[in-house]
Amino acid sequence: MTLLQDVLSTALAEQAPSEPAPSALNPNEWRSFRVLSKEPVTQNTQHLRFALPDEEQVVGLPVASCLLTRAPIGSENPDGSRKWVIRPYTPTSPPDARGYLDLVVKGYEQGKLSKHIIGLREGDTLEFKGPVMKLTYKPNMMKAIGMVAGGSGLTPMLQIASEILRNPDDKTEVSLIFGNQTEDDIILKKELDDMASKHKNFKVYYIVDKSKSKKWRGGVGYVTPEVVQEHLPPPSPDNLILVCGPPPMMNAISGDKAKDKSQGELSGILKQLGYTPEQVFKF
Repeated sequence: MTLLQDVLSTALAEQAPSEPAPSALNPNEWRSFRVLSKEPVTQNTQHLRFALPDEEQVVGLPVASCLLTRAPIGSENPDGSRKWVIRPYTPTSPPDARGYLDLVVKGYEQGKLSKHIIGLREGDTLEFKGPVMKLTYKPNMMKAIGMVAGGSGLTPMLQIASEILRNPDDKTEVSLIFGNQTEDDIILKKELDDMASKHKNFKVYYIVDKSKSKKWRGGVGYVTPEVVQEHLPPPSPDNLILVCGPPPMMNAISGDKAKDKSQGELSGILKQLGYTPEQVFKF
């Protein structure tokens, strides 16, 4: 069993620890965690496991929330020191995992921090702070949740989907459209396929910009209104659509978030199909 398979199998376990564990994060204080191990996922994506200070600690992230990471890699200050670069990330490890947290990070060409993180070695450290609450999830709060993710935008979707599937009393139907450039860029595909095969309330549809194989059975091209209508729940007060990905995808599907990080105006395909702002959440 690979490290990634171990992460997902743990995330889908139905039994949670009976005793509450202390949180390793603090929303008001940066804390340094050490890299335990790293494993390549794709040619530019790494899975890193960080050790928490205490083996009995948990990350302490409610669903759905993220944490902040930072490193001094920005442009120089007048005194010659480096400016901190800060970015949000969603761990792929389950919220009740003790002693560690996992990040799956794609090193984007212009991503200063993402390239720094995937370049870390075992024993190196990275600073964390959180949690930062995004969307408060409660079991069965919706009849169906549809998700549109691009690249590493999968991670907040995985957080919510795993929380739903690990709870046998949560009957929420989950459907995911996962877009990538090619088949080789799809992160955690085997784990997602395992989730779909074991849980009838979870479905995933893959779509790539270009297919590199004649054996590819997913979609090819961009997410269109027809793709959304076929694979996601329709507009309804009982349904919710979640969107997370690079800006071009966000603009096409829902419109990107506002500059102040609020939800901003709903536009794109989802507005065209009749979804309301209350039925869409942008990560």
